Amino acid sequence: MNKLKREEIFQRFHAANNHPTTELNYNSAFELLIAVILSAQATDVSVNKATAKLYKVANTPAAILELGENKLKHYIKTIGLYNAKAANIIKTCQQLIAKHHSNVPANREALEKLPGVGRKTANVILNTAFGHPTIAVDTHIFRVANRTKLAPGKTVLEVEKKLLRVVPKQYMHDAHHWLILHGRYTCIARKPRCEQCLINDLCEYKEKTL
Repeated sequence: MNKLKREEIFQRFHAANNHPTTELNYNSAFELLIAVILSAQATDVSVNKATAKLYKVANTPAAILELGENKLKHYIKTIGLYNAKAANIIKTCQQLIAKHHSNVPANREALEKLPGVGRKTANVILNTAFGHPTIAVDTHIFRVANRTKLAPGKTVLEVEKKLLRVVPKQYMHDAHHWLILHGRYTCIARKPRCEQCLINDLCEYKEKTL
């Protein structure tokens, strides 16, 4: 895909939604961090239902530690892998208190040292909480980047690095959210909704369902 096509794609995304953001509900960097940890292999809807109740009771590292792992599980038991996630959240809260004065760090190295936080989660936090021009490649972005030929790659990291090279600078901060939303609602896995796609004439997918 050439540079002009890429620019037009993001111009259209911007025109349609000039303030894209995550569909996870949060009111602080810490709440976002916990929500993103919980969102692995789970829907944002299911996470929001759980955190709506959890955050009324505990929405700081100290409060979650006081709640304890067993009670934390009670709030997140509707979410997949909740046992492992509860254990990681407790350990993360301990580290945030011990090493970061209860604050979520704004750099990748520190974030990735937190239990339950990998590169993708770190990218979400850096982008959404702190405004860094990062792109967290999830299954939706990986599919859209490859299917449209916007930034094809064989691995998540390869796609991420290519997107960082080819996305026009002025759209970099919001690209992550536009691509996720496009993959979640339009360029879906089994039967992409090409007939309602705002970039269908720019996309290079050979099996369009038009």
